[in-house]
Amino acid sequence: MPGAKDRMREKKMKNQPRNVTYTSSGRGAGRGQGSQVWVRGHQAGGHSYSQDLPKYITASYFARARAAEVNAMLKAVSKPAGSCHVFNALPKHMRRRAMSHDTKRLPIRLREGAQRLAERSQRAPDQQKKPVPKSRSRRARRRHGNLLLEFNRRQRKSRWLETHIWHSKRFHMRKSWSFCVPLTPTAKSFRASYRAMNTHALLQDLSYFCCLELRGSEDQILKALARLTNKQTGRTFAAVSCLSGARQGILQLYKADRFPLGALGPAEFLWRPRAPDASLRQLWIWLHPALKQEVLSELLLVCGCSQAVSVCEDLHPEADPAGRKRKRKRDEDDTGPPSKRLLGDGTRPAGAPVRWESTDTHITISDLTMEIVRFRLIGPLAHTVLTDTLRPASEMLSGENESLHQQQTHTFQLLRGVCSTAELPAGCVLGLTIDDPRLTLPQKRGKTVPDLQPSTEEDGVRDLRLRGVPAHCSQSSLWDESIRECVTRDRLSDQELNRRRSDLLVPGSRLSSSSAVPVLLVHHAGRVCGEERRHWGSGWDLLLPKGWGMSFWVPLVYRGVRVGGLHMSVKHSQFMGQPHFPHDYPDCPAGERFQSEQEQELLEKFKRRPPSKRTNYVKHGCLAPFRCPWQQLTEEWEELVSRSEETDSRDQTPFTVLRSLKELRLLSGWIRRRLRLRVTPDPPLTRLHVTPDPPLTRLGVTPDPPLTPAAATALQQEFRRSLLWVRLRLLSKGQPALHAMVCVPTTSDLQLLRTDGHSSGPQEPRHTDHPRDRSDPADPERRERVLRGVCPPPLPRVVSHCSRQTLGWVTQGDFSLTSGCGEALAFVSLTGLTHTLLTQTQDQRGLVLLRNPSSLQYRFAQISLDT
Repeated sequence: MPGAKDRMREKKMKNQPRNVTYTSSGRGAGRGQGSQVWVRGHQAGGHSYSQDLPKYITASYFARARAAEVNAMLKAVSKPAGSCHVFNALPKHMRRRAMSHDTKRLPIRLREGAQRLAERSQRAPDQQKKPVPKSRSRRARRRHGNLLLEFNRRQRKSRWLETHIWHSKRFHMRKSWSFCVPLTPTAKSFRASYRAMNTHALLQDLSYFCCLELRGSEDQILKALARLTNKQTGRTFAAVSCLSGARQGILQLYKADRFPLGALGPAEFLWRPRAPDASLRQLWIWLHPALKQEVLSELLLVCGCSQAVSVCEDLHPEADPAGRKRKRKRDEDDTGPPSKRLLGDGTRPAGAPVRWESTDTHITISDLTMEIVRFRLIGPLAHTVLTDTLRPASEMLSGENESLHQQQTHTFQLLRGVCSTAELPAGCVLGLTIDDPRLTLPQKRGKTVPDLQPSTEEDGVRDLRLRGVPAHCSQSSLWDESIRECVTRDRLSDQELNRRRSDLLVPGSRLSSSSAVPVLLVHHAGRVCGEERRHWGSGWDLLLPKGWGMSFWVPLVYRGVRVGGLHMSVKHSQFMGQPHFPHDYPDCPAGERFQSEQEQELLEKFKRRPPSKRTNYVKHGCLAPFRCPWQQLTEEWEELVSRSEETDSRDQTPFTVLRSLKELRLLSGWIRRRLRLRVTPDPPLTRLHVTPDPPLTRLGVTPDPPLTPAAATALQQEFRRSLLWVRLRLLSKGQPALHAMVCVPTTSDLQLLRTDGHSSGPQEPRHTDHPRDRSDPADPERRERVLRGVCPPPLPRVVSHCSRQTLGWVTQGDFSLTSGCGEALAFVSLTGLTHTLLTQTQDQRGLVLLRNPSSLQYRFAQISLDT
């Protein structure tokens, strides 16, 4: 009976090791013994061998093979080579640390070999011995000058922020975009950080954002920058509210004359207010560091700047000019002052930013990366923290207008009467000159609370809420490079400040003002799109000269703000329902690089898990667990909807993200659900003597066209390979995950939801894992490409792979603390979404299914498009 024999054989071999291999060669090889390899269990990579036992074993060949292995093992143990010690041959219970340097403590049988090794090491020439580096003591390494030299050396590859040492003691740091930025705090403070954003203030250091300055004629600058923007996406550099310098603007940048293709990413810009006697204008463009090189190349192209005014080295002054690493050595008689801490961009000497100038347009482009420190305060009491921390300067800087300083001081004091930061107009700018905030540092750390006393100037506070900061109060000396350098150079060190504080006659009294600092306060509006949670996440940005980072950071922390890192920046955008760069920009070069890095990181994390603990994405029907194939998604939906045989399969048109405001408003109206309510009709308006509202056509407003097959077809033809950024909210329980699938519900699914509003949703049938290629099990590259549980490339059709058609994927998803349910930010195919909306009724329009990569359960979700 074969079954009984197999069970008996398995019982005999149950105590044998699983990796033992029995091989034989010789006369019995031809009878199935030498060519057959028996290994118990399965091998790595999914390959398995026959588990049948050999018919017989030749004793002589088997013993000869085992004897050779035993002799090799004994030889390796008895004659150690290299730096191995003889006492390693002893069993573990007989080994002592003293035997490693005293041969007399070894057993007699091992003393001869140990003595021979000791004599050989003594006869070795001195020049062959590797010199042991003499390390300095910790006290010497912790000296201030040596610490600065060490810190400067460690910034050669990844530049540090001015608050790096403060963050490194409290945060997990990450090296990204040539910067070392804080990621997450070491303490559990996610909900505390959310409460700070919701009720108080959250502080972040955004000094790693790059600043590019354009100086020249206003007409020439606007003419050049018009090639990088488009009015269809919103405001441009020529916006009237921003051109005066009283507002900061946000826009989308594209490659020169490539709209809607060639997207680069978002940017913030700020104009310097017009001066009566100045003919040139200044413009600051703030960019994410992952976006800097592409935008700088386009700016040089459109402005015609090819001549470099000052070219700076890419290495530190202490680095080797040839690019090689060399050790820093200091002579014993070197009594000069230690190197100062590097300020500004660590890849070039401080105070010498790179500049390019155009001989045709006379536009100068300057790279001010890390020349200006930028802090961000998020929360309703951000203005209260600033008014409690900053004090207007008693002595002005040279060249400042006294009347303007008084007006700015008066406007800053009016902020105390504002209840919330969200009440102020979006993007307003206030310039100030303040005293050193270290002079008013409180003795203990506390929490700033708003002043509940009614303001004596209600008219001024009301005017500030309605109109914002006046344009002339947006002027600041921070725009002048010479003043910035002077303020950075004249800053008092903490040691000198503490010495003056100790020399006070009355301990604890306030020191006299010794330096004035020009700053800029820039308001950001938070959530401005949608109908819910308006202005959530608003706050202020504080711009400072370089070198003053820690002088402002510690006083702000002492006012009770919570400090966040890069992770909270992503969550801040997610809670506001806005795309975050570069996570939600797949059509930009920086977004493509981010997706590649994220795919590699997720794949390495997947490989580190044991095979038995990995998720089998193939059985779950998930083709893209690590990266979303956006190009394939748009092409398949275009082919599915058009059903045209004339479609050129060789068309390599890249996909784009729809950012045209006109089409976004149209789609938002189509997606919005219209519930059927049974309401008693109102009496005619004529009986109530009320004149009905005139039609929109009489008012000169063209109403949006309704959702019809003709309108949907026209939109699909114009934007045939476009993605649409949407926000999803789950109707029931569930928590969206990264790369969750957005699918089209069937008619039965919608009927199930209509019958049971609390339905959990349908389930996906379990798929079958794809067959493995076992033709060459020894090919390591093949095993690397084919992972168990992951679909190998090329991918099959992603739209129709599962039982529900795929619309798109989630880029960010989590449980939202602001709405109390699961929310996700996703990209869907524009063609697929319009095709789906045509098949849905008005009361169920915009309903989709959401399924996580590691689950078979679908969840109902509602799509919303905020414009």
